[in-house]
Amino acid sequence: MTPYLLLLIAICLSVSGELLLKYGMNQVGALPMQPSLILQGLVRTFSQPTILLGFVLIFSGSIFWLAVISRVHLSYAYPMLSLGYILVVALSWAFLKESVTAMRFMGVLVICAGVFLVSRS
Repeated sequence: MTPYLLLLIAICLSVSGELLLKYGMNQVGALPMQPSLILQGLVRTFSQPTILLGFVLIFSGSIFWLAVISRVHLSYAYPMLSLGYILVVALSWAFLKESVTAMRFMGVLVICAGVFLVSRS
């Protein structure tokens, strides 16, 4: 497998995992940070199947990430992970119905420009 394909798989798995974590936390609600409630909140959180699946996908993405950095320079590969930001913004808007402001959209365009410049080096 080429490093580019491995990277794409790593990004897709990680982004999917993050979306599932957010979806699961939308079901659970805010995680309490008071010392007396943290354990109860964590049990409720980790009882949510979408949260568990999200972690599985993120871990799976990490395995592909290890394959990527074993093949290319980290200084080249790491900026490519920013493609995940673009996917997260787009998929959060599409699936989680989050609003995407003009400023956030412009930020994504700047990220795209940066990834393009890194890929040309």
